[in-house]
Amino acid sequence: MTGRLPRPWRVAIDWVVTIVGAVAIVLAVKEWVVNPYRIPSSSMEPTLHCAGAGLGCTARFSDRVLANRFIYHFKDPERGDIVVFQTPLRARRDCGAGGTFVKRIVGLPRDVWELRDGFVFINGSRLEESYVKPGRRDVDTLPPKRIPKSSYFVMGDNRNQSCDSRRWGPLPRANLIGKVFSVYFPPRRIGLR
Repeated sequence: MTGRLPRPWRVAIDWVVTIVGAVAIVLAVKEWVVNPYRIPSSSMEPTLHCAGAGLGCTARFSDRVLANRFIYHFKDPERGDIVVFQTPLRARRDCGAGGTFVKRIVGLPRDVWELRDGFVFINGSRLEESYVKPGRRDVDTLPPKRIPKSSYFVMGDNRNQSCDSRRWGPLPRANLIGKVFSVYFPPRRIGLR
């Protein structure tokens, strides 16, 4: 196509096409495959760290995580998955924050979720949660609630500092963005989740 153009024009067009193609690939990967996120609050401590003066933050640098954006097109979310999601309207109102949240799925569609003295019960059985450290567990008791079809009950691992489904209700599946599978920064925290 560019064979009749002078050499400098062919080189310039080649560079433009290469750069535009590379940018398009990066944007496509971010939109449909993998996207990075930063942990801004202490709601997932100590599993995922936030930094600085935030209440309950334990690290100097916030963890940066990668979320798989396509996995839930092929399989259903599972209990224990750490997920990134668009905050529902009620969460924006009740938590005073919007955008994206990172929490752990503890209840699946049609489960009966309950909280007794800070411990989660699913369908009457206590959920084993080794990721919730004793000093980060609240002592609330909340009555049983059935999780609606196509919704999930999500909670932070730092129960004392997490604005989650206990406050704003079940998360609709349509709000899920993806599953967190890796920490890529800071270097000493690099690993799969």
